[in-house]
Amino acid sequence: QVELVESGGGLVQPGGSLRLSCTTSRGFFSVATMAWYREVPDKQRELVAIWDTLGPTNYTESVKGRFTISGEMFASTVDLQMNDLKPEDTAVYYCNIDGWITEDGGRRNYWGKGTLVAVSS
Repeated sequence: QVELVESGGGLVQPGGSLRLSCTTSRGFFSVATMAWYREVPDKQRELVAIWDTLGPTNYTESVKGRFTISGEMFASTVDLQMNDLKPEDTAVYYCNIDGWITEDGGRRNYWGKGTLVAVSS
């Protein structure tokens, strides 16, 4: 079993910056993707950014040019640098890692419990 723990959320004014970090309780043998999602009440959880170890990094249109995802596969950590934050970025942000804990284990998808980001003046 693996636990993902997000940190770095908080209250920030519009135009400000935050850096979210996600750490794991144990390392992964191999990682397919590392991603950040966000969720607001009454809306579907949204993919914000995804780092694919075998492909390109992708961002949802609304955060392109403002957010940057960075992952360390061997350390099994993933950060999200968020600049020029807007009120519409307010959400609970979740870390997601898809990969293998052991060489002979199956590929699984893991979620953190989330960290709240609130953008308000």
